[in-house]
Amino acid sequence: MENTANSEYGCPVEATLGVIGGKWKPLILWQLKEEILRYNKLQQALPGISPRMLTKQLKELEEDGLVNRKMYPEIPPRVEYSLTDFGKTVIPVLEALAQWGLTYMDIRQSEKCHK
Repeated sequence: MENTANSEYGCPVEATLGVIGGKWKPLILWQLKEEILRYNKLQQALPGISPRMLTKQLKELEEDGLVNRKMYPEIPPRVEYSLTDFGKTVIPVLEALAQWGLTYMDIRQSEKCHK
């Protein structure tokens, strides 16, 4: 039987982007890298994300095994999100992206100053 995860993607980069790609997923993971956050705190940390989009992205990250969702049986319900052990393995990738982004921003700023 063929592994569906392997047949779904043509290469490892495609697989990575399939799981953490897009505008919001890397930012959600970045927010969760050092702390457990409740839904409202996550939404405050991500200006511009709609509640529907945040819910969708969190659900997908949970399904892919990167995010834990813990619901407490309280009124009102309290839900906390954190990275799974597997989710923590993506942090070095995001840190590399952040470093590359800083370099890129510096280069672009330098180009603007020399025009």
